[in-house]
Amino acid sequence: MRKYLISVLTLTLISSQIMSATAAPIYVFPIVGCKATYAKSHHDYQATDIQAKAGCKYVAPIGGTITEVSPKDIWNSKKNLGDTRGGLSVTLVGDDGVRYYGSHFKSIEPGIEPGVVVVAGQTLAYVGATGSARGTKPHVHFGISWPTPVESNVWWVRRGVLYPWSYLDAWKAGTDKSPFNAVEKLRKKLGDVPPAPKK
Repeated sequence: MRKYLISVLTLTLISSQIMSATAAPIYVFPIVGCKATYAKSHHDYQATDIQAKAGCKYVAPIGGTITEVSPKDIWNSKKNLGDTRGGLSVTLVGDDGVRYYGSHFKSIEPGIEPGVVVVAGQTLAYVGATGSARGTKPHVHFGISWPTPVESNVWWVRRGVLYPWSYLDAWKAGTDKSPFNAVEKLRKKLGDVPPAPKK
């Protein structure tokens, strides 16, 4: 009986190790089914633009909850308001506590709206060139930040506070790499709601 129990426990331990070794990654690269490139630079704040063909799928980089969706492009080039520059956009607060913002979409996946819980790799939207990206090559503006209250409309944090390419590199290679510690360090340094930029 004792030998039987030891054998069962050994088999259980081995099978659990195999399952954990083959478990799905927590993070996934946010563009699927298409070639995607991104520069390791950005104009005047910490984010990146992921270049891909119009209509390519943008997916949740991690499981979490959708907190904001902008389903209409109301950006006006004369006013150039910061909170509308993204055109069609989707904001996800991941299970890791980090906020992921994608914008300039051609369209939003039906059913993606605030309060919806999604899993990593689930389609959220489709690559486009809306908002301040009108007239440019299709791309996704991708920003990483800490969550702020939706009603406060702190767009200058939502658009990105941390250069994301080291994380994109890791996810593209199939490696889990969390931005949580880096984002939290910045939040403590800058404050929950840092001053709005002049532009």
